[in-house]
Parts: sequence; C-alpha cells; structure tokens
Amino acid sequence: MSERKVRVRFAPSPTGALHIGGVRTALYNYLFARQHGGDLIFRIEDTDSNRFVPGAEEYIIESFKWLGINFDEGVSFGGNYGPYRQSERRDIYKKYVQVLLDRGKAYIAFDTPAELDAKRQEISNFQYDASTRMSMRNSLTLSKEEVDALIADGKQYVVRFKIEPDEDVHVHDIIRGEVVINSSILDDKVLYKSADELPTYHLANIVDDHLMEVSHVIRGEEWLPSAPLHVLLYRAFGWADTMPQFAHLPLLLKPDGNGKLSKRDGDRLGFPVFPLEWHDPKTGEVSSGYRESGYLPEAVINFLALLGWNPGNDQELMSMDELVKLFDLHRCSKAGAKFDFEKGKWFNHEYILKKSNEDVAGLFMPLLKEHGIEAPMDKVVTVVGLMKDRVSFIKDLWETCKFFFVAPTEYDEKTRKKRWKEDSPERMLELADVLEALDDFSLENQEAVVMKWIEDKGYHLGNIMNAFRLTLVGEGKGPHMFDISAVLGKEETLRRIRRAVEVLK
Repeated sequence: MSERKVRVRFAPSPTGALHIGGVRTALYNYLFARQHGGDLIFRIEDTDSNRFVPGAEEYIIESFKWLGINFDEGVSFGGNYGPYRQSERRDIYKKYVQVLLDRGKAYIAFDTPAELDAKRQEISNFQYDASTRMSMRNSLTLSKEEVDALIADGKQYVVRFKIEPDEDVHVHDIIRGEVVINSSILDDKVLYKSADELPTYHLANIVDDHLMEVSHVIRGEEWLPSAPLHVLLYRAFGWADTMPQFAHLPLLLKPDGNGKLSKRDGDRLGFPVFPLEWHDPKTGEVSSGYRESGYLPEAVINFLALLGWNPGNDQELMSMDELVKLFDLHRCSKAGAKFDFEKGKWFNHEYILKKSNEDVAGLFMPLLKEHGIEAPMDKVVTVVGLMKDRVSFIKDLWETCKFFFVAPTEYDEKTRKKRWKEDSPERMLELADVLEALDDFSLENQEAVVMKWIEDKGYHLGNIMNAFRLTLVGEGKGPHMFDISAVLGKEETLRRIRRAVEVLK
C-alpha cells in the first residue's frame, strides 16, 4: 500500500449548492494529495436522477476555482480514468453487478414497495437480511425459470448484496483507528435498480474508486456506518488487496455544538454556509455565499482547515502552501468541530491586514465607483493603509472611511454637544489661518506648526483637536488628525473647517 501513488477524490452530487462541510472535505483531500505528490479527482455522483438540479455542477466547479482548490482530473478537467460522471458509466456498473450475481454474492429481488410495507407491518424493525430474505420474492426463493420469466416480462427488480451474518467486519480508519461492526446488523443493501438501470451509491463508489485507482477515501463521518458494507464489497469483488485506506472526518457542528451545521443555522445567525451565493432554480430562493459576503478565499481556506484539524502548534494563520506542508490526517479530531463563524470574520480581518495596501485598494476601488467616487489610486492606497486595520470586510471600508472622499453635510449631534465648545468657532478659524499659511502641508510639518501654535496660545489640546476632527469628519471617529488633513490636502481641509464653522455657529 505504501508504494501506491496517492490518488484521492471529491465526488459531490449535483443536487444543489455545495455545503461548506463539503468544501472542507475537498480541502482536506486537496492538502493530502498535494503533500504526497498525488492526484485529486473530481467525480460527479449523479446516479439519483430525481434529485438532479440544473446549474449545480457548474456552481461546484466555480466554487473551487474561487477557493483555489485545483483538481488534476475529472469532470471538465479530463484524465485517463473517465468518464468521471456516474450517469455515463452505466455499462461499467452493469458488468460488475453481473460479476457479483455470478459469484453468488448478490441476488435479484422482485418485492414491490407494497410487499415491503406489508412485511414492515408484520415484523417490527424489519430488515431485509439473512433472517428474512428466504421469506421474500427473490432469486434465492424463486427458480431460475421464474426469475428469467419475470425479467422477460419487464417486472422491475433490484439487485441486493448478500451479507453473511455474524461476521466481525474490521474497518481501519486513519483518524478513528480500528472500527469493528458485526455483519448481522447490516441489511442486504440495494446495489442496482432496473427501473433506471443505475447503481446505488454503494456499488458505484466502490467500482469507481477501484477502477480510478483511488488510494485513500477521505470523507465525512456520516459515511462511517457504510464503511463495513464497502469493505465487504471490496472482498466480494476480490479487491481487498487494493482497497483504499479510509479516513472519516469529524462533522461540522452548529455554533452551539448541538447537532450538524445546516443552512438554517446560517439563516438564523446571519452567516453563509455556501461558498458562493446560490439561486435555487426550483424555489427561486437566494442563499448567501462567502464570496458575495466579502470573504477573501484564502481566509475561508485557513478558517476551514482548522475546523477539525490542528497543526500541532499554536499557529493559526497559514497559507495554502503552509497547510500542504503541515497537514496530517492523524491530527484530525474524532469529535465534531463547532462552527465558530465569528472566528471566520477574524480570519478575514487578518487576511486583509496581510494584503498590501495596493491589493486592498484594488478591491476597494469598485465600491468607491458604486458610490460615484473617482479617486486617484495613490490616495486610495494611502486611505486603505490608514483604515484597513478597522474592518473585517472590504465592503466595510466605505462606511469607515467615506469622509476621506465626501465632505460631511451634517455633524453628529452627540459629538457636537460634547466636543464643540463655545469658543470652538473662533479657534477653528484661527487654525484655518495657521494652516493656510503653510507652504509645506505634509503631516509632519502640519503637526509641528499646529502643536507649537496651541502651546504658544495656551489653548487646551483636546478641545482644539476634537473640534478639528468634527469639522473634517462630521463625527468623533477616524485616525490621527494630521493623517486625515494630509490626505484631504490644504484646500479641502480649509474648505471643511470654514463650512463647519458656518453650520455649527
């Protein structure tokens, strides 16, 4: 096994938007593949035609493109192990269903839904297994002639896996260690349905993983109960020696830890559970996405990586390259991970800080244009440098620093009552004269001259600076005052001071 090339897969169903838990599963597969120089396969599991949703497949691909999770082969990526869409592999599955039938590992069952319901009424906790199969209508209880006649007559049937009772099935899980399940609790799972000539998930994923030479199956904890069945299927096909290694990831839990994270939790608490905004073609409902909510893809990746895994040290901020180096399935938690959406905002804030002022300004420019602002890039870069540490999202920059681009038209009443003194109009006009006399309007020169003027006049520093802030900003917020006036420039600073004095007299 150690000599096999690492090949892992992410295999979503195109039944709607991609849940953030699925994104984390794909991310862990990606990190594992990259760390071991392996391949990441993108497979579409669309055997349940009733649940197919138009646009879902394209949505999933776009989500991973935005996040920077790149696949090596699969649907839309090409490769030598296709087709990668299960609905295009019908003939392959039929061949392997026949292999199981020929070996006596599976059988054909003709029981109708009504007959199965009748059995459930008759037997409490009814399960189609070794204890009940001989009382049902199937190829174990019917003659070959009867079976052939029913099939020739077009009767619908399923193929069930024949599980032998009372055998301890061992599943070695990289995260959870040895998991042992007694086969008697397993039912004879349906592997194939004649109605649509398609296999169920259980058969299709075993056949696909084998033929695509998948070395490790890294998937959610919800698939752990199916793992013993999958081990038995590998054995039935004679593929036990090349069976992939399993790793079942911990669930993503609600923020309070009480149950699995759902879209309703996001709606209730105001955070996305999908990577991109999703427009449901059936209901018309629009669900928020991380991209449209203003999250940076690298922040989402870092946040998700640490939900259920830790690097073994106190490091929290990690680039994709660092994650690839540090990732270890053995350090994944067995217990579910609480979805701390506030921590997600913290990561976004930290990644805004990590970006250069030029990069953040580039992201902020479209928002300025939306508000009708045409500003030179160098000014936007300077403003961003002063203000980016105050926001968790790029979109919050507008409310935080719009005073750099738009003069106040009204003045915050609370600040005015507290900070605008009786002598403030007179002092601000004096300040305007001091500033107007400056040839050098740099931050450093402004500060030196104004501070000397305040000291020489014996004025109260706080009163002067608070009134100055109110004239330029319109309220009591913002960075260092001379940072603001230096960015605004001499002409705009004087204009704002004199206008405020007129309004606030």
